[in-house]
Amino acid sequence: MIDTSSGILAGMTEAQLRAALATAQKAYIDLQIGQKVVSVSYAQGNGSRSITYQPTDLPQITALIQAIQRQLGIGSSRRAVSFLYR
Repeated sequence: MIDTSSGILAGMTEAQLRAALATAQKAYIDLQIGQKVVSVSYAQGNGSRSITYQPTDLPQITALIQAIQRQLGIGSSRRAVSFLYR
């Protein structure tokens, strides 16, 4: 069940959450395999432009992915742990 009433993801629709999850997972994979762009420079008709992307921490992306998954109810089932004493 999606809880859209609280947290940083409050107000997002299920479609928006799923799109955000896919984006975060792609960013995580890109960082893991070294495919993230850090700086891009290009020329336009009215001059040159430069965009710098800050590398994001893998733990921060992991936390975001887990928060979105919890919001969507993905992977939130917890198995009870039981011990058998003899």
